[in-house]
Amino acid sequence: MIDDPMDRIALALERMSPAPLAAPDFTTASAFVWHTGPDRLEPIAKVSRVDLSLLLGVERTRDTLLQNTSQFAAGLPANNALLWGARGMGKSSLVKAIHGALQGEFPALKMVELQREDLPSVGRLLNLLRGAPERFILFCDDLSFGHDDAHYKSLKAVLDGGIEGRPENVVLYATSNRRHLMPRDMIENERGSAINPAEAVEEKVSLSDRFGLWLGFHACDQDQYLAMIRGYCDAHGVAIDDATLRAEAIEWQATRGSRSGRVAWQYFTDLAGRKGVSLQ
Repeated sequence: MIDDPMDRIALALERMSPAPLAAPDFTTASAFVWHTGPDRLEPIAKVSRVDLSLLLGVERTRDTLLQNTSQFAAGLPANNALLWGARGMGKSSLVKAIHGALQGEFPALKMVELQREDLPSVGRLLNLLRGAPERFILFCDDLSFGHDDAHYKSLKAVLDGGIEGRPENVVLYATSNRRHLMPRDMIENERGSAINPAEAVEEKVSLSDRFGLWLGFHACDQDQYLAMIRGYCDAHGVAIDDATLRAEAIEWQATRGSRSGRVAWQYFTDLAGRKGVSLQ
């Protein structure tokens, strides 16, 4: 019998605390999603992605990220990468497409998706990945920080690694519409109201500087937009003459009020449906 109240409390807390999470069998899938409450890595049977050859208008960026990822997959030095810029221009699609393109040569290259709201748990995730024989692209999509948002501090565990250092087998790829990961008005407000304006924003703005690669994405022109759609049609066997495609695609972009890779895919999805072509 345990008489000491402190011992009883310690035993009760030990029973309440979950056992350390065991690393999953990473050979079961090429990609995983990190969940919390409880912590777990969920394998993804089929990753939603397009073929790398279908991503047009981003050739220079594609080649840079592909080279960096190939180096990492081969066990060589590689940089964390921030893909930033225009909406719908294929930032997240490029990350997934490159991972898929390298699977044949590097089957041990895995991708783990981490949601921005789960950044505080990233230390526990890194502990699972550290020391595994596989190599991991930690993918955080649509990353940005707002007012009074302290999640960016957790991100430093991946970028800087703290006293342990970033695991050698982990690299971070993040996408964002913002180059500095925070809204411009937030930067200006803090500069205008702080006692030391420069120091007030330095910690948050410098976060993006910790990414070794900055890859910018810019709005496409009309020729690139039409070429994207033609590429989708050829790849999926959707027959349509150039004049009809041009007229319909331009009308589609006008109704959307924008032109991007995402709008091109949305028009193509509608076209394939009307033509009775499955995209599975």
